[in-house]
Amino acid sequence: QVQLVESGGGLVQAGGSLRLSCAASGRTFSTYAMGWFRQAPGKEREFVAAISWSGGSTYYADSVKDRFTISRDNAKNTVYLQMNSLKPEDTAVYYCAAARSQTRLARGYDYWGQGTQVTVSS
Repeated sequence: QVQLVESGGGLVQAGGSLRLSCAASGRTFSTYAMGWFRQAPGKEREFVAAISWSGGSTYYADSVKDRFTISRDNAKNTVYLQMNSLKPEDTAVYYCAAARSQTRLARGYDYWGQGTQVTVSS
């Protein structure tokens, strides 16, 4: 069982930056691949980024590539999403999730956090 708690969301102007954190409970965090997803009002949940259990492999959605960076600190049971050059279309609730293997597919994730709101003003 893994429990996930996101933090770091908020209101930021376009062009600004935010860093999201996802703290995980449980001793097995380092064995899970981790992902970030987001869901805007009226839209489906979409993949943002994923990282392997070791941190050696990362995937990004095309819409965030070169702007967002996913990383993890297994000693702290935490995964991060550094978001730079934010755009109004990045506005969404951001969720972290844990999976047995690295994937872009939401159905591949076993555990989800409650989400944190990110709002980017123009």
